[in-house]
Amino acid sequence: MAIRIDPWSSATYGDYSKLREEFGIQEFTEEMWKDLPNTHRLLRRGVIFGHRDFHRIKRCIKSGKKWAILTGLMPSGKMHLGHKMVIDEVIFYQSMGADIFIGIADIEAFATRGISLKEAERIALEEYVPNYIALGLKPKNCQIYFQSKRKEVKDLAYLLGKKVNWSQLSATYGFSGSTNMAHVFAPLLQAGDILHVQLDKYGGVRPTLVPVGIDQDPHLRLCRDIVQAHRLFSVGLTRDGRKGIFVKVDENVEKLLGIAEDVAGSIGLEKMEKIEKYKALYLVDASEEDMERIDEELVRIESELGNLSFITPSSTYHMFMTGLNGQKMSSSVPESAIFLTDPIEEARKKVMKAKTGGRVTLEEQRKYGGNPEECVVYQLFLYHLIESDKELENIYISCKNGDLICGDCKKRAAEAIENLLMDLKEKRESAKESIRDFMS
Repeated sequence: MAIRIDPWSSATYGDYSKLREEFGIQEFTEEMWKDLPNTHRLLRRGVIFGHRDFHRIKRCIKSGKKWAILTGLMPSGKMHLGHKMVIDEVIFYQSMGADIFIGIADIEAFATRGISLKEAERIALEEYVPNYIALGLKPKNCQIYFQSKRKEVKDLAYLLGKKVNWSQLSATYGFSGSTNMAHVFAPLLQAGDILHVQLDKYGGVRPTLVPVGIDQDPHLRLCRDIVQAHRLFSVGLTRDGRKGIFVKVDENVEKLLGIAEDVAGSIGLEKMEKIEKYKALYLVDASEEDMERIDEELVRIESELGNLSFITPSSTYHMFMTGLNGQKMSSSVPESAIFLTDPIEEARKKVMKAKTGGRVTLEEQRKYGGNPEECVVYQLFLYHLIESDKELENIYISCKNGDLICGDCKKRAAEAIENLLMDLKEKRESAKESIRDFMS
């Protein structure tokens, strides 16, 4: 039975390798991050488990070329450690030179959660944005905006929707006859969010990375399909493995093939075969990087010709944190999550009650060792609280060997959480004064 992912459900997803296989997501291997400077712990520890076209982004980082990050927040509750993961990634990528765009999905919150635009604005400005700034987000090259107030996002959603039909939406999202139309329109708004950052007004055509949890992948798949549906050219492989540039429309084929030939020649390619009746320009000696460079240049030319053309967005996928109770971490289940505005004593109590991978008795723990893979407290260290990989490894080994007991781990985690929350509380106060520097 095929897996369906619902971006608005509370479902949990555990078999990440199966999800990669089902939806064509590439594995995020060490090769993806090992030569990046000061690689973030979430990348090097395997928390980021999959990607689509991250190599585009890596190439921009290493070459110093322009690229962008698009992420968003659903203003429907309090911000917890699970939400913090994405902004940690964004802050890392900001240090790598990305232009940052953060969309506040107030229209989507209204359509899918029944939250008014006014309430969504209050939650975003009181809960999320101050925490983002306190965590280290900088105003330079950063825009935070509301869906409802950014005309280009809504215009793109409408225009791009011309090549999306009901069958595609219902197959992707499971929409039924009872789904309200505001909800149906939400995925198109997401596409508008992701793609509007490539409009001239917002920096122009460039690679864009969208870091998400696996539950948001339907939006990325739809958006990537929409991009391809609007292109004049397709750059890639034929079924028999030949590399080429292919014209997708029936008008001005000769002219478009000439443009393709010029672009391929401009990067030094010489071995080309143009077959007009196939609307194709075959590239004999092109490398994978050559193909990407050609594709990106053709997008720019298509845009100049007045076409709705964008570089296909890249994406990364992170694992979900397990809730403190062993279930999914959720804003609607307070005991499952540590919120960034939790009182210190309440946060300590939550950590001390958290589900662990320890044995039933101390004697069994000493004899057989614990299971850090199943331990929520170890996840706190892994995702948030310990920066040193060596220190984390020592905790893992000590737990497996039975040298470390759960009570000691919990005390250490509770102290680290206390320090984190106290630091954020102090920084949030000054952050409130600088919110206007981030808002479009």
